[in-house]
Amino acid sequence: MIRTRGLAYAYASGGAALRFPDVDLPQGGTLLLRGRSGTGKSTWLSLIAGLRGAGGGDLFAAGVQIGTQRGAEIDAWRARHIGFLPQKLHLSSALSVADNLALVYFAAGLPRDDAAITQALARVGVAELAQRKPHQLSGGQAQRVALARAVLLSPTLLLADEPTASLDDEAAADALALLQGTAVACGASLVIATHDQRVVRALPDAQVLDLNEIGPQRMLDKREQL
Repeated sequence: MIRTRGLAYAYASGGAALRFPDVDLPQGGTLLLRGRSGTGKSTWLSLIAGLRGAGGGDLFAAGVQIGTQRGAEIDAWRARHIGFLPQKLHLSSALSVADNLALVYFAAGLPRDDAAITQALARVGVAELAQRKPHQLSGGQAQRVALARAVLLSPTLLLADEPTASLDDEAAADALALLQGTAVACGASLVIATHDQRVVRALPDAQVLDLNEIGPQRMLDKREQL
């Protein structure tokens, strides 16, 4: 679940704060975070995942109040409860697919579980790629590997940043079906940040947080482009 009240963020101390609408997303629910590039979608996701510290307000996600934990504690919480599929997939080129997934256990402070890694890869249809390196993967295969990594520990919350960007209609539909199916299988809440109208049409029952409607104070500098 996610609950925010008066959530704000400022890039510089004393600078104008970005102020986000309040959100109540129940466990198992779906939220679409809509907005053009530069309206704050990636920043909002990073606040929810505890990757940035809020400049004001209250934020509860995946059972904790964000901001009350620090360092290794927040890193372990994120690894155990948040599945994050970023625009840039950040797969280590030096490691095999299986070893990339194993990094999740390291971050969570848990022992490596190779059977679970195999199961996660199988869930998204790429179990045969376990020993390949990221440069040996197609774009679609890499996205599936990143999703397997995101859901390896059956997260409470699954976040996806522009998952259909640069995909044709068929590939976009497949990516959305995979995200939805994986979230349901994990019992996770799903948040998709997007400016793609195909996503909006595909998920008519989802809650929508439209950052386009907040006004000119929402305009961000280039640092927002994560």
